[in-house]
Amino acid sequence: MLNKDIHALLGLAARARKISCGSVLLNDIRSQQVSFVLIATDASDNTKKKYTDKCSFYHIDYQIVGMIDELSAAIGKNNRVVIGIKDKGFADKIKSKLGG
Repeated sequence: MLNKDIHALLGLAARARKISCGSVLLNDIRSQQVSFVLIATDASDNTKKKYTDKCSFYHIDYQIVGMIDELSAAIGKNNRVVIGIKDKGFADKIKSKLGG
């Protein structure tokens, strides 16, 4: 479950256009424009494997946290399973709030 600090940070990052999601996210991971990736806990096994493998290969930190509806509500979009944070400052702050 996302706490309100992480929820607020994701909302700020979304309004600042410092997030990536959907099909664009894979390209951003490949070009290493993403600093941190959040994956929903209730994502399908195939989706989890695809993004964790891609992040591991390109040395991008990721964490499996929250539910799909929580991540989606935090950024104000529907059905977002994976969110990439493009800004290093937002990424570091979210990581520290998550405890890692």
